[in-house]
Amino acid sequence: MSIEWGVASDTGGRRSINEDAALARPPVFVVADGMGGHARGEMASAAVVDAFRSLAGAPGPVAPADVEATVANAAGRIRETMARDGADSTGDASAGTTVAGAILTEQDREPYWLVLNVGDSRVYRLAEGRLQQISVDHSLVQEMVDAGTLDAADARHHPRRNVITRAVGTGGDSTVDFWMLRVLPDERLLLCTDGLTGELEEDRIAEILTAVPGAEDAARALVEEAVRGGANDNVTVVVVDAGAGPHRPHELHAETPPSGR
Repeated sequence: MSIEWGVASDTGGRRSINEDAALARPPVFVVADGMGGHARGEMASAAVVDAFRSLAGAPGPVAPADVEATVANAAGRIRETMARDGADSTGDASAGTTVAGAILTEQDREPYWLVLNVGDSRVYRLAEGRLQQISVDHSLVQEMVDAGTLDAADARHHPRRNVITRAVGTGGDSTVDFWMLRVLPDERLLLCTDGLTGELEEDRIAEILTAVPGAEDAARALVEEAVRGGANDNVTVVVVDAGAGPHRPHELHAETPPSGR
C-alpha cells in the first residue's frame, strides 16, 4: 500500500507565535494545538509531538495502549517543564495541548488506521466522495450539542466555542478516544487544529480536498484559504492519502514547517 502526505501550518493573522505542531513520520501522523500563551503553548504542543515521534520507530503494530502511554509521557514532560519553570500547571499559568492523529497499524493482518483524539483538534476521512468527521470534540459546545441545548450549526459561532474539556498536560482529563478504521483504497485523511475549522465550513473543506490532487498541495491549499482573510488562530493541517502516489521513504518525514507569516 502506498502513502503520500503533506503538512502545512501558518501563524494566522492575529497571533504572534505559532503554538501548533505536527508530525508526519509514517506510520504516525498527528497535529497538536498548544495552549497557555506563547512559549507555554509552543512547549506543550512540541512535547506531545516529540513523544509521538518515538512511536514512529516502534518495532510492531501500534496499539491503543501504546498511544495512552505516549500521551501520559507527554503530559508528564509538560508538567515537569512547568514545575521547573516555577509555574503551577493547575492554575492560571497552565500549559496544555490538544492532540489528534491517525496511526497506520493492523488488525487481523489487515491495514487499519488507529485514530486518536484529546481536545478539539480533528480527524476527518474523505472516502467515496464523502467527508466524515471521525473524532469527536472534547469541548463545552460539543457537550451542549450532545445534550440538545445547542444546534450544531451554531456551535462554530458560540462565544465559548474555544473552551475544551480535555487536554494533555493541564492536570485535568487527558483520556484518549480511539477509533479503528479499515484502510480504504484511494481515501484521504485530514488532521487539523481548530484554526482550520474555525475559518472554513466543512463543505468548503470537502470541496478543496476533492478538487486538489496531491496531499502536499491539498494541505497547502487548505491553509492558504483559511488564512486568506486573516485567521484568528494558528492553522495546521496534515493530509494523508492512502493508495495514491508513490510511497515516500520512511526517513523522508515532514514536520511542522516554519510559519508562513
